Amino acid sequence: MPEKKKKAESNEDIIIPSEGELLCVVRKLLGGDHVVVYCLNGKEMKGRIAGKLRKRVWIKEGDVVLVSPWGFQDKCDVIHKYSDNEVDELVKKGVVSKDLIETLRR
Repeated sequence: MPEKKKKAESNEDIIIPSEGELLCVVRKLLGGDHVVVYCLNGKEMKGRIAGKLRKRVWIKEGDVVLVSPWGFQDKCDVIHKYSDNEVDELVKKGVVSKDLIETLRR
């Protein structure tokens, strides 16, 4: 029987937003691999779930995701979904405040 992959618990494995990427919270599922996300910069955008996440990672309303905005429209690609443990690590590192995440999840 193949071994199950273990989730890494180290801080090195947490993806921190780089230049041109934003942290967002999923507001609404639209179907067809599309979602509406509300970003930390105050914009609401329509997002498309990237092919590498489809049917591998299940995204629901209230999830914190990393997006890559398109340069020519108010649209973006969802490139990573953060687990609750990863969100806690982002708060500890000071990337985002806990109050802001809780406010956006409502």
